[in-house]
Amino acid sequence: MDSSLQKYQALILTAECGSFTRAAERLFHSQSAVSRMVADLEAEWGVKLLERRRSGIALTSEGDHLLPYLRRVCEEQRRLRMEVDALNGLEAGLIRIGTFSSVATHWLPGLIRDFQAGHPGIRYELLLGDYGEIERWIHEGRADCGFLRLPAGKGLETVFLERDDFLAVLPAGHRLAALERVPLAALCEEPFLLQESGADTDVSDIFRQQGLRPKVRCTLWDDYAIMSMVESGLGVSLLPRLILKRVPYEVELRELDVPAFRNIGLAVKSREDMPRAVRAFLAHLPGGRPHDE
Repeated sequence: MDSSLQKYQALILTAECGSFTRAAERLFHSQSAVSRMVADLEAEWGVKLLERRRSGIALTSEGDHLLPYLRRVCEEQRRLRMEVDALNGLEAGLIRIGTFSSVATHWLPGLIRDFQAGHPGIRYELLLGDYGEIERWIHEGRADCGFLRLPAGKGLETVFLERDDFLAVLPAGHRLAALERVPLAALCEEPFLLQESGADTDVSDIFRQQGLRPKVRCTLWDDYAIMSMVESGLGVSLLPRLILKRVPYEVELRELDVPAFRNIGLAVKSREDMPRAVRAFLAHLPGGRPHDE
């Protein structure tokens, strides 16, 4: 990407996140690099764009005035890339994919490998986040497509890919491991390790739908950190089957006595307004044509 566009993205994301550090994580740069890019813009334009407040980093009035123009420049750059991709056929192109950890770990390597066999010139940018972040990236044009729990938010077209069941995750030798199916209510009697971050509330929703409330000892986002804590006997948990395909920890996995699952799909903002490479990638996926949510 052109260095000026990188600086624009750095400013836009810092304003959205309220933090140089979080913006750097999303851009896969160091915190100092993002801070320097914004400082370069300020020096080049002679305008103070950001200021520190108690709540974090925020736009100045001048920065707030310029932000819509920067967004439009970045969107036009995306459209330019679409036209260049179309001229090059599928010999070149970039696909920016929003994803969460279990899909990034267990699905994407195989999907990209198979697609790459027929389209070796395509490049990929993977953006790791929660459901809310991924939806926002798609709407803003930061991601061309994204894996989400269905139904997705309004204004997105989606392809259903797979039902992903949740399993009870227990320490080795735990009393509930003697059961073929674990009652969800029984998990509420144990110290519970909750996987949750931002808009990812799958597990809390499962308990809420059954009128239950677990005794949450700790809330984490990282699946593997939860498995490690379960292995250490710190509690029990619920995790999606997809992330449990290759478990590197000594834990017991059991199905539940009630249906508990999430439907996973791939979302795009508009099927008609996609780079050619992204269109081909979607056609390569199982599930058929996108449909409106």
